Amino acid sequence: MIVYIVRHAWAEERDSERYPDDNLRPLTRGGSKRFARVARKLAKRGVAPTIIATSPLVRCRQTAEILAARMPGNPPLVELAALAPSSRLETLLRWNAEQAQHAEVAWVGHAPDVEELAATLIGDMQARLRFNKGSVAAIECAPGESGFGTLLWLATARLLGC
Repeated sequence: MIVYIVRHAWAEERDSERYPDDNLRPLTRGGSKRFARVARKLAKRGVAPTIIATSPLVRCRQTAEILAARMPGNPPLVELAALAPSSRLETLLRWNAEQAQHAEVAWVGHAPDVEELAATLIGDMQARLRFNKGSVAAIECAPGESGFGTLLWLATARLLGC
């Protein structure tokens, strides 16, 4: 299975007056457009998750929707509380095991969680993987297992020319 780990795209700045509930803070218009370019380029390069799990926070949900709209087959979205800040790997691994029929899945979450999830999947908690906003990593691993994955690539918007 290939797991694409995605950090949400560029969101509005924290502002307790505009967004008293940070869970409702959306992507910026520019962030949405930029991530749409990232997603199109990834699709052209063969990225094709058939299901996308997302944090329930608005900025992640919007990122996941942009990703799904540009992937072949417009894969379905599933909100997983385990991808909210302070992600729970064990729950995500169980979810992955239930998705064994999918060769490629995507998780859309938050930093620093996405960095820690990626490091755990590859079995190196000392790994310093930096996920800028809108970054995507591809990790090959067995469904439901961690510690033995292979980092295939980690792409930033800048690397993709976006």
